[in-house]
Amino acid sequence: MKKITVYSMQNCPYCVKAKGLLTQRGISFETIMIDDWSEEAWDDLVKKSGMKTVPQIYVDGTLIGGFTQLAEVDAKDQLASLKG
Repeated sequence: MKKITVYSMQNCPYCVKAKGLLTQRGISFETIMIDDWSEEAWDDLVKKSGMKTVPQIYVDGTLIGGFTQLAEVDAKDQLASLKG
């Protein structure tokens, strides 16, 4: 089983969409809420990903992108590959 991690914020509509799509497709994932992170912790995540937005979605530690990229994978019927 692949490990899916979603870095998310509480009031982020794209985070809600990404987690909803994963749930709808039956894909288990871990959510890391970053609302209360320090500026330093946020800066570290931005350095790691190159992204200044959320959600940030990782598969086995590799960034696949945000909601748009996740939706593109879904449009190609490839989300099933994240299950295993």
